[in-house]
Amino acid sequence: MIERFINYLLSEKGLSGNTIESYVFDLNHFYTYINGIKKDVLKVCEKDLTEYIAYLYNCGYSPRTIMRHISTLRNFYRFLFNEGEIDSNPAEVLETPKAFKLLPKYLTDSEVKSLINLPDTSTATGQRDRAMIELLYATGLRVSELLDLKINNLNLEERFLITFGKGSKERLVPFSKKAYRFLQMYLNNGRQKLLKGKKSYFLFLNSRGNKLSRQGFWKILKNYGKELGIAHKLSPHTLRHTFATHLLEHGADLRAVQIMLGHSDISTTQIYTHISNERLKQIYFNSHPRAKKQKD
Repeated sequence: MIERFINYLLSEKGLSGNTIESYVFDLNHFYTYINGIKKDVLKVCEKDLTEYIAYLYNCGYSPRTIMRHISTLRNFYRFLFNEGEIDSNPAEVLETPKAFKLLPKYLTDSEVKSLINLPDTSTATGQRDRAMIELLYATGLRVSELLDLKINNLNLEERFLITFGKGSKERLVPFSKKAYRFLQMYLNNGRQKLLKGKKSYFLFLNSRGNKLSRQGFWKILKNYGKELGIAHKLSPHTLRHTFATHLLEHGADLRAVQIMLGHSDISTTQIYTHISNERLKQIYFNSHPRAKKQKD
C-alpha cells in the first residue's frame, strides 16, 4: 500500500525528491508502530491514529515534525479511501492540535544585514554565499528552488528569475538591485573559479564544481549563524520566512506575497500576518507612553 501511494505521488503529483523522502520516512515509521501493536494498516481506526500521534509527542518529536506526520497520514488514508481499499477514512477528522501550530522563526532587519555582510567576497566561495543569501532574502525562494536554479533561469537584464515550485509549478519572481549586483560578481568571477574548467548548467556550485547540495547549503548557513550567535534562529527556511514577514510588515499585499512564495492556498501565507500582528503589539507596548512598562 505504501509503495502504491509513493508511486502515485511520483507519477500524479510531481512532488520533489525531498518531499517524497519525508513521506517514505513517515509511513515506514508509522508502519513499524502499527506492526508493533499487531494492527493492520488497513484496519486502524481514529483512536489508533490519535494514540500514534500521542506516541510521537511522548517520544520527544518536535511539534513541526508531528504536524508533518499528521499531514502524511491524512494524505495516505485519503488515497486508500479513494482507491477503494478502505470503507471509511480514519484520518479524515484527525486534527492538528492547536498547541503544535508554531509561528516560523524569522530574522530582524539588523540580523539580516549582519548575515548578508558576513561572507568574504574576496573569495570564490564568499561570492557564492553572498549571492545565495542576497537572492534568498530578495525572493523568498525555497532552498530546493534556489539550488535547482540554472543559468538560463535568470533574466539579469529585467531582474527576475523563473523557478519551479511544488508540483513543478512555474512562477516568475523579481529580485533586487543588490541581489543583481552580487549575482553578477559571482557569475563573472567566483563561479568560474569553482567550475575549475568543468561545465555545469546549475547556478550555485560547491568547491568541486558540482551542484551545491541541500546539506552543503545548510552547513554553510549554520556556520554563519554560529559566527553571528543566531544559529538557534537559522534553518533552511529562515530567510524565506523573513522575506514574507518583512514584506507584510512594510505594507505588501497578502495576495502578492502568496504569489511570490508560490503558495497554492492563501491560508498558508496567512501565518505571516500573525507574525506581523505580534510585531505590531511589540512596537505598541514598547512605544506608547501609556503602554510602556514602568521600572517601578
